[in-house]
Amino acid sequence: MTDFLTLPERSPKPRTTGITHVLDKGLGPSQVQDLLAVAAGSIDIVKLGWGTAAVTNNLPAKVAAYQERGVPVCLGGTLLEVVLKQGKLEDYVRWVKGLGIDHVEVSDGTIALDHDEKLAVIKRLTKDFTVLSEVGSKSENVIFAPKRWVMMIEKELDAGAWKVITEGRESGTVGVYHADGAVKEGLIDEIRDAIDPGQLVFEAPGKKQQVWFIKHFGSDVNLGNIAPEEVISLETLRLGLRGDTLLHFH
Repeated sequence: MTDFLTLPERSPKPRTTGITHVLDKGLGPSQVQDLLAVAAGSIDIVKLGWGTAAVTNNLPAKVAAYQERGVPVCLGGTLLEVVLKQGKLEDYVRWVKGLGIDHVEVSDGTIALDHDEKLAVIKRLTKDFTVLSEVGSKSENVIFAPKRWVMMIEKELDAGAWKVITEGRESGTVGVYHADGAVKEGLIDEIRDAIDPGQLVFEAPGKKQQVWFIKHFGSDVNLGNIAPEEVISLETLRLGLRGDTLLHFH
């Protein structure tokens, strides 16, 4: 429709870079259909946030609606943390496979989990799923040194994680962000110096955060925890079709 414009290059779907990872907090059937009608081409994966999948009515139909439009579904890492606390990993595996879901998230943002145990969980789940692991705490009082971030990311990639998500929460005020939502630029620089950014998904729920990552990493940076109503907005930021990035790209 806009072939007459010269826009930044975007990798075609199915993408391995330039991923838009969307957070579904409980959308209903009509909301899912409306989202897909206007934005399916811009969504690469949808996460059913934290433990919402466990209390969603008609979950198989919801999963199928996304998958029919070429959008994989991933379950939130917090649900897996509950599973691990209760020692129900194999029950979880059977349940997820029964839903036809082939992406899962492994996190320890809330529970205390030895890192070697987390790596073992990642290795186990890679036998059946594409695994996204998450590094960083959901508590603003827990701060990791940059070297520890790098070490954990490298080990989780080595264990088989497809991508590693850097924690930011829905609030965008923890993990790779200061309490006011500003990016911890020094931390990101140290991570980028050690690890290919294409192997990471940066949680970036806020527009200012999305703009920062796009300006520093380009249109094809992987961004996560994107609200459904912000998917089209984010795509315009990636292409310089919004004032925040227009002059950066054009």
